[in-house]
Amino acid sequence: MADLNDIITSKVRIKLLELFYSNPTEMYHVRGIVREIKEEINAVRRDLSRLETAGMLKKEPRGNRIYYYLREEYPMYGDLLSMVAKTTGLGNQVIENKKKIGKPSFIMFSGRFTRHTERKREDEVDMLIVGDVILPELATLIRMEESKRGYEINYTVMSREEFDFRKKRRDPFLLGILAGSRVMIIGDEENLVG
Repeated sequence: MADLNDIITSKVRIKLLELFYSNPTEMYHVRGIVREIKEEINAVRRDLSRLETAGMLKKEPRGNRIYYYLREEYPMYGDLLSMVAKTTGLGNQVIENKKKIGKPSFIMFSGRFTRHTERKREDEVDMLIVGDVILPELATLIRMEESKRGYEINYTVMSREEFDFRKKRRDPFLLGILAGSRVMIIGDEENLVG
């Protein structure tokens, strides 16, 4: 299975990237980070400094603490967000249990879901699954993520035939999903949208 270890050699940096990009709206102070990722404070400080120098993180003093948070302006922000979405949380569970949940052709998360921002509308979809899916298996994975996040995940499942039919007919519901930002977990974006 693909992992950030394949391209990044520092295990502390991997844990930092997973922490920050799994919760992209959060701010963390050094001791809180050390508790979260269970690594030595000096190694954490060193890699935080490197990530800040690279322009990935910003730091902000508040009281007697220094808080770190992601810079959305970082050129590879979206790429790293996508990579971490596939290697942690629900994305990782979906990939690891792909055979259990059936034969999905495409699984995508909305950009809002990946960034942990609120939906604009109640009917907005967080996740689109296209293919032959075993719903109880998928629902189990989604319920586990819902309990971690503390809110309901809005998802839609379609067979490949229904998806192709709706796309051909320019179904407003499906076009609304495809018009938004997304992170592909399974499948190729070109084939999904094209």
